[in-house]
Amino acid sequence: MTVVGYARVSTLEQDPALQHDALTAAGAVKVFTDFASGATAQRPQLTVCLEYLRSGDTLAVWRIDRLGRSVEDLTRIVNDLAERDVQFRSTTEAIDTTTVGGELVFHVFAAVAQMERRLIRERTVAGLAAARARGRKGGRPSVMTDQRRAAAIAMRAQGLTLNEIAASLGVGRSSVVRALAEPVSSS
Repeated sequence: MTVVGYARVSTLEQDPALQHDALTAAGAVKVFTDFASGATAQRPQLTVCLEYLRSGDTLAVWRIDRLGRSVEDLTRIVNDLAERDVQFRSTTEAIDTTTVGGELVFHVFAAVAQMERRLIRERTVAGLAAARARGRKGGRPSVMTDQRRAAAIAMRAQGLTLNEIAASLGVGRSSVVRALAEPVSSS
């Protein structure tokens, strides 16, 4: 029986070392790591990890929310593993699907993890709505000032390409595209 680990952090700035250490301590001989939000379906290392696992192996994660995006996603993955005779273990929640009690605990923790993600999302949405109600606008300020937009319009009229305009203004091509697409104000 081989223990294989899977770690996931949401951004490149986050360090997966804590997860790696815990998985190694749990006996993982190999750890696959994704740098991706849990909300995204694109987790290439998870795919490779799942393909790597063989009958009799155990997939270990630091916490169950590192593995799946929802109760349905977690349940699907763990059920697929069970069909392949691969066990699942979460080191933080002490979940081990080799036992009936471990299976029950897995389903309870998966539901709690999903509820926690939903609560965080609800609080975020409420916070953004409250900020908008106070007149605050979210997001980064545009790099395309009125002067840059006027310059972009003039350069485009001279026949410069979008890439040439972007390079000249020191902004991204998409910023130029958006600025040129905005209707001209009559102020």
